[in-house]
Amino acid sequence: MAERGDATWGRPVVPGSGRLRPLGLGEVRFEPGFWGDRQRLGGEVIVDHCRGWMTRLGWIGNFRAAAGGGSSAGREFADSEIYKLLEALAWEAGRSGRDEPERAVAELAEEVATAQEPDGYLNTRFGWRGPEIRYSDLEWGHELYCYGHLIQAAVARLRTGHDDQLVSVARRAADHVCQEFGAAGRNGICGHPGIEVALAELYRATGEDRYLEQARLFVDRRGHGLLRAGGLGAAYNQDDRPVRDARVLRGHAVRALYLASGAVDVAVETGDRGLLEAVAEQWRNTLAARTYLTGGMGSRHTGESFGDDFELPPDRAYAETCAGVAAVMLCWRLLLATGEAHYADAIERILYNVVATSPALDGHSFFYANPLQQRSPAAPADGDAESPHAAGGVRSQWFSVSCCPTNLSRTLTSLAAYVATADDHGVQLQQLTTCTVRTALPDGRAVGLRVDTGYPWTGTVTVRVEESSGGPWRIALRVPPWADGAVLTHADRRQPVGPDGATLGGVPGYVSVEASWRPGDEFRLELPMTPRWTRPDPRIDAVRGCAAAERGPLVYCAESVGQDPALRLDAITVDASAPPADHGRADDLDGAVRLRCSARPVQVPEAGWPYASNPDGEAAGAAPLTLVPYYAWANRGPSSMRVWLPEAH
Repeated sequence: MAERGDATWGRPVVPGSGRLRPLGLGEVRFEPGFWGDRQRLGGEVIVDHCRGWMTRLGWIGNFRAAAGGGSSAGREFADSEIYKLLEALAWEAGRSGRDEPERAVAELAEEVATAQEPDGYLNTRFGWRGPEIRYSDLEWGHELYCYGHLIQAAVARLRTGHDDQLVSVARRAADHVCQEFGAAGRNGICGHPGIEVALAELYRATGEDRYLEQARLFVDRRGHGLLRAGGLGAAYNQDDRPVRDARVLRGHAVRALYLASGAVDVAVETGDRGLLEAVAEQWRNTLAARTYLTGGMGSRHTGESFGDDFELPPDRAYAETCAGVAAVMLCWRLLLATGEAHYADAIERILYNVVATSPALDGHSFFYANPLQQRSPAAPADGDAESPHAAGGVRSQWFSVSCCPTNLSRTLTSLAAYVATADDHGVQLQQLTTCTVRTALPDGRAVGLRVDTGYPWTGTVTVRVEESSGGPWRIALRVPPWADGAVLTHADRRQPVGPDGATLGGVPGYVSVEASWRPGDEFRLELPMTPRWTRPDPRIDAVRGCAAAERGPLVYCAESVGQDPALRLDAITVDASAPPADHGRADDLDGAVRLRCSARPVQVPEAGWPYASNPDGEAAGAAPLTLVPYYAWANRGPSSMRVWLPEAH
């Protein structure tokens, strides 16, 4: 159990080795701003929203029903949603010190404990207290997957100073798994990975070797045909080839990313460099050919899966919110292991353009899928019913499969622990956001910083030293790869810096300043926030000949709301010979910066056959087209939308 001030307190991930050490919730505190506001939304609004829906639908009541031999509500993995909610509440209670989430943890843990069987088994759908036989359906039953989220919730409690009923329940379940699926037990794996990363982190939190060994066994067993392939094939659940033999992520996107995260944990703790490099290569190849501009992953609705290389249709993008969460988990682990800034770059893109996109601005409805084009306005969601559909177009308050809202809540409540890192030389700011940082260097010196910025709307990042115990130490800031022309001002000197960090002797991707800092010292990084057009690799057939607007870390889109009536989003071209221009703030989108470019309507056939040997082309008369941040779309009612805009020729 971690005490406040310990090296592990408030950290979702605590690797035993690596290039960088993560700073936790006790060391990094958000101030009001883009991410600080969303952390509050996650901890105060989304958690209550999730708990209310799961109470209403009977998912929380499943535990007492199972203890009495009753039937269960919801899908076979409904238990996992309560566990993710418990993790979110644990981080929120630890971070904020508020009584309400602390009480909620105790109440929910009591509910969960009622259904645990004497040998540690716990599931409301299977087991001798449930209607189905335990471990009779490893492909689809999700029993081990559910344990994974239970264990991660317990790790959050341990990492915030509590060894309580929830921890006891989770450890009994983990011990049961080790007994049942250990080297002398069942030679099985779960159809949905997730137990691997949880067991590795429980090992880190408790020091019990059996948990790491079980995680290693599950990783090594994957890819040997232990699961029935079914109609979606063995690649769907990554059972088609061993983890270390794969070269790209494939199959169900969330499953693939969770498995890769667990494999990194096992590789780091066992010193398996080959396994670590295998996962790093899978990530590199996936980023290069199977990832959307937003950072979204998963291009096929069938199997919620990755498609082939460069199969990235914008209107059929699945890009599940949970895949975004899982990609952040994987990139954070690879960043800590390697110290390579491009992993933090990917985290930034995913956070701003997937994680921030899913919740409505009020935190009461969510996208499950995140397409890059919506051809026609979707019908408003029924606020009183759970949605049976995952497709994007309009946010829903709840889904029959509601993994995304609870995943968002646990991510947002712990998000400050993904902002900064440290090493033997100093502190690295991986995400540029308004916050305070208080930590200690390896030699025990206390250091403190305050970061002030209007990012992502403005590009000025000011770092002020608030505590320093003497002697030189280094402060490094990540410079995003799009930030050509960035300038660092320090000690009355202005120096250009590039994303490669070479100007001031930093490692690639960072600019660093080393000094014998005193309280009150400061420096400033200025990032260019000029809007820009981005064009796709020509092998992405679906968007060849198109351009997308970006500004800073944000991807932009055209939304039908508020546009010139002459412009239909399915029949326009844009003039991409000049970059889009800033177009003020949108008061109805919490002050988001809008962009504007020039567009022309495209003439379309009157009726009948939609093909011609000589299409008419562009109509006369340009009109202004307003662009809004992609994360903010569909907050003003149903609308059509597109990220990729055909270029005029």
